[in-house]
Amino acid sequence: MAIVSIASISAKPIMRHPKILTTLQTYSWPVFLADLLAGATVAMVALPLSLAIAIASGADPAKGIITAIVGGFFISLIGGSRVQIGGPTGAFIVVVFSIIAEHGYDGLVIATLMAGIILVVAGYFRIGRLIAYVPEAVTNGFTIGIAIVIATSQLKDFFGLSLENIPAEFAEKIPALWQARDTVNLSALLIALVTMALIIGLRKLFPRFPGLIVAVGIGSVLALYSGQPVDTIFSRFGDLPNQLPIPQLPVITLERIPELLPSALIIAFLAGVESLLSAMVADRMTGGSHRPNAEILAQGVGNIASSLFGGMPVTGAIARTATNVRAGGKTPVAGIVHALTILIVMIIAAPLAGYLAMPALAALLILTAWNMSEPHKWRGYLSAPASDIFLVVLTLALTVLVDLTVAIGVGVSFGLAIRLRKLKQPPDDWSSPDV
Repeated sequence: MAIVSIASISAKPIMRHPKILTTLQTYSWPVFLADLLAGATVAMVALPLSLAIAIASGADPAKGIITAIVGGFFISLIGGSRVQIGGPTGAFIVVVFSIIAEHGYDGLVIATLMAGIILVVAGYFRIGRLIAYVPEAVTNGFTIGIAIVIATSQLKDFFGLSLENIPAEFAEKIPALWQARDTVNLSALLIALVTMALIIGLRKLFPRFPGLIVAVGIGSVLALYSGQPVDTIFSRFGDLPNQLPIPQLPVITLERIPELLPSALIIAFLAGVESLLSAMVADRMTGGSHRPNAEILAQGVGNIASSLFGGMPVTGAIARTATNVRAGGKTPVAGIVHALTILIVMIIAAPLAGYLAMPALAALLILTAWNMSEPHKWRGYLSAPASDIFLVVLTLALTVLVDLTVAIGVGVSFGLAIRLRKLKQPPDDWSSPDV
């Protein structure tokens, strides 16, 4: 008994140890070369995605790059997965947009810092495995809902519509976009369609090649020679910075803490859910196993660091993590290389990134939203239990029509209530006792 107790006690802190400490014990030059190639490949995928996600979130595009560099670096350095890639993700677009609209960008930075602290505390107390109690149907519902919101937010740039103020509410946004249908910019639409076709085609033909940056680049070159005005990052936002800002603590007042706490909790929840889901996907692809508590700690540190540099919320990115695995990434060093590669590109080629065309980035985000919704699972939802279908539809509808915070709260509450009800149901062979 004593041996078991000692082993279990010594194993607990290991569950919070970064994976990089384990992998470096048997590290070699061949593994480093594999990580170097994979990290550089993922960086070429992450760069345009980070820009597009920041823009769709209502932030300056530079904030996306900063988040990918700083947050991605720390998530790989101290994370609990061998191949996890961190950065800004599409799941946060809806949340970030609403926080900026209500509290300003400084409010987002404070909420991100608070979320990071919450995640560090959660990881320290080893509650990473509690993610298993969040019903999968709820996760599927709000993920599809977020995908719908992202896709509709990009229709203006995809079609090049002339529309000054787009309503934030989904029910008002769709009629407004329809009313502006006569202002379609055919050049913008062509660029978006070509970019979309190239992303799909290159992904199928060369799955290990970073075709995403090539597709967006070709679409942006078409914009230069289209003969019609097509928005670019530079024309809409000006020059991108070529260096990281000096880290500084945001100004926090006692009044803002309770005001921003709900937003911080949602950021922490999403960061925890998405990072652990991404780590589980990576485990299935590599045959490994991640350390959930170490991963939660890393998400916390990554969000704290991102906020100090003025960045956005950060989490593990499923698509970029999968790209890392397919490109041959073996250890967290690949994720560190990914962050440093984006930093080098930022220093050397920031002006070139300013020429990326908005329709091309819109095409990229619409495809990202489509992949987020996981259409290959839709048929399975129809054959699921009625309670799961109810949770998916309820969470989806609330995410699109009301608010993500409400959707998660209501969805998780109903999900736990349904689970408790099933636990209390008597077995099939149970019969009432005689009185």
